Amino acid sequence: MTKHVVMFSGGAGSWAAAKRVVIKHGAENVVLLFADVLMEDEDLYRFISEAADNVGAPLVRIADGRTPWAVFEQVRYIGNSRVDPCSKHLKRDLLDKWRDTNCTKDDTVIHVGLSWWEPHRWERTREITASQGWTYEAPLFDYPQLDPDQILDWMRTEGIRPPRLYEMGFTHNNCGGFCVKAGQASFARLLDKLPERYAEHEALEEYCRAIGINGTILKDRRFGNTKGVPMTMKQFRLRIEKEANDFDCNDEGGCGCALATD
Repeated sequence: MTKHVVMFSGGAGSWAAAKRVVIKHGAENVVLLFADVLMEDEDLYRFISEAADNVGAPLVRIADGRTPWAVFEQVRYIGNSRVDPCSKHLKRDLLDKWRDTNCTKDDTVIHVGLSWWEPHRWERTREITASQGWTYEAPLFDYPQLDPDQILDWMRTEGIRPPRLYEMGFTHNNCGGFCVKAGQASFARLLDKLPERYAEHEALEEYCRAIGINGTILKDRRFGNTKGVPMTMKQFRLRIEKEANDFDCNDEGGCGCALATD
């Protein structure tokens, strides 16, 4: 019997993917796999429990034991949009280890919550995993192809309240609204909606820099500087406090982890 493992991140897309897998293959053949980075929004745990109950498949939680900032300190590198040691250690390596220990290549299909508007990520993921002998599928590429609002509406009709981060305007429900791959618009939203959480991350970035770990999460790309100048979260906050709209409102960035393309 084929085992179906769904990468269950706590986002709306992974729930929708899991629903489609269960509809097609039955809940008895499905496992929901959640890698906890220990820095999630408290409402994620409420959501993921309700979502798993709704899907009807067992939820398996795994964790490395470190937070992203603990990883940055140990590898002596602050993650950013180009290099994300947090994703590597707390998601990709951990999920691959569980897969390799608990599954076999000839009787397992791994399902990811990538959406149909991410073909570049999906093609690269499928290419890499196929070269390793694994079968991966992306149920949200199947028809009908749903947009984010349609997925949230579907969720509500199933009696599940969407994660509160979506209600605050965040495009993802991971790492408590924080992500080293996020852009200026996302960090401005974090400062506005969850200022205490922003302050915690700002302090952790300052601490890492104080003990000799170079780098910043953000870059300042004003004045035609496409490569950008390193910018700390503190510098970004001070800029916004001086001029509220002094940031790139179109720079959401991307919260993409757990996959071979990242």
